[in-house]
Amino acid sequence: MSQVFSEETHRNMLARIPHCTGREISDWLRTVEDGPSLFRFEEKVSWLRHEHNLAYGHAKAIIHEYDLRRAARKLL
Repeated sequence: MSQVFSEETHRNMLARIPHCTGREISDWLRTVEDGPSLFRFEEKVSWLRHEHNLAYGHAKAIIHEYDLRRAARKLL
């Protein structure tokens, strides 16, 4: 069962990721963009966790942000 974060919690997680990982969010979003073409959310989270040794919450926040930004691009 996956956790559902509030918008505030999501923003707080994103703010902590650079400190915890040593990489900016934009770097992580490019990593996801350049990564394998996985379809399901949890597959992407699992890939980030195992390939880049990220905590579940950080991986989930990165994929959620990636999906939000990708959806926003489609609306423009």
